[in-house]
Amino acid sequence: MRGGSVGRVDLRRTARDLGVLAAAVVIGLFMLQGALEEYPGKSSAEAWRDVAVGAAAMLVLVLFRRRWPVRVCLLLTVAWLFSAVAMGAMAMASFTVAVHRPWRATAAVAALNTGLIALTFALVPLGGARERVQAIVVVTLGYAVLIAAGLLVRSRRQLISSLRERARQAEEGQRLRVEEARLLERERIAREMHDVLAHRISLLAVHAGALEFPPGAPAAQRDAAGVIRRTAYEAMEDLRQVIGVLRDDTRGADPDRPQPTLPEVPALVEQARAAGAHVTLEDGLPDAPEVPDRIGRHAYRIVQEGLTNARKHAPGAPVRVALGFPGRAGLTVEIVNPPPPGPAADALPGAGAGLLGLRERVALVGGTLEHGRTGDGGFRLYAWLPVPADEGPGPGRDL
Repeated sequence: MRGGSVGRVDLRRTARDLGVLAAAVVIGLFMLQGALEEYPGKSSAEAWRDVAVGAAAMLVLVLFRRRWPVRVCLLLTVAWLFSAVAMGAMAMASFTVAVHRPWRATAAVAALNTGLIALTFALVPLGGARERVQAIVVVTLGYAVLIAAGLLVRSRRQLISSLRERARQAEEGQRLRVEEARLLERERIAREMHDVLAHRISLLAVHAGALEFPPGAPAAQRDAAGVIRRTAYEAMEDLRQVIGVLRDDTRGADPDRPQPTLPEVPALVEQARAAGAHVTLEDGLPDAPEVPDRIGRHAYRIVQEGLTNARKHAPGAPVRVALGFPGRAGLTVEIVNPPPPGPAADALPGAGAGLLGLRERVALVGGTLEHGRTGDGGFRLYAWLPVPADEGPGPGRDL
């Protein structure tokens, strides 16, 4: 791919060089023809010398015009004083200066060459004063057109470069936003797991303490229970030190609040209804086995994110939330809404960070997540979360 890109760049450079050379040759031959018409007594040796100097000027132009545009232009200006053909190379060198150098350098070179053109045509006998003025005007206007074309090419390249840089910055910003969303969701999951682990370990420490201090307990039992209790407390301290940094940047977080699970989904739906949303809950889990808390927490977050997206992007549209347990092997969560009843401009913009976070959650437990537009222009969010047959809620099952 890189070799093909380099090849295309080299092909463009070659095409541009050939175009500049062709324009220089045309201008040079035109000036040579005019010189021969004005000086019919010019010998063939002088004509061939003029062509030779002009050819050397063309070669210098093609080889060095990009590396040293101002120096090449000044050198070809001197060559033009001895060769009419070299004027074509000088003109295209001025065009190159306008393309590759700032306007100050371009203005200086243009002023110098314009003055030399006017002075040369004024000193050389070309008939009457009227013919001289006409020649100076025509050549100066042609030279000005070349300079203006070069400035136009330079401004166009700068515009394209600016647009490419903006596009690159936009892509980089989007990539950073996506990465930040993933990291934030992983931190959120880590905080939730910290709360759950802290609760489980504290229960373990309490029960170990109860086994350590009962009257008449064997010494071996008290020693073992003491080891368990101290290890549990040390584990809680280590966990607090590791996860505590995640809470420093969480404004307004309530570390003691229990994490919501699947039984809190109806309350979440009621909150959405109280806020004015039209939400229908299809609960297909009455006869299903109990869902572990670690799966229920992710299901709750999926429903929460689906309702939030529906409220942002389809305000006023009815939302259907469906929970199921097909095949008794996994929990399904589906949130569907039709297009909003109002104009599309009423919807709030979003960056998709919430869906990225859900993908992280679902991938964490080995599930699948699907989302996209429906046939009628609505939106569907579907997740499948695996539930092991021998797993249920309770101590030790939430790790």
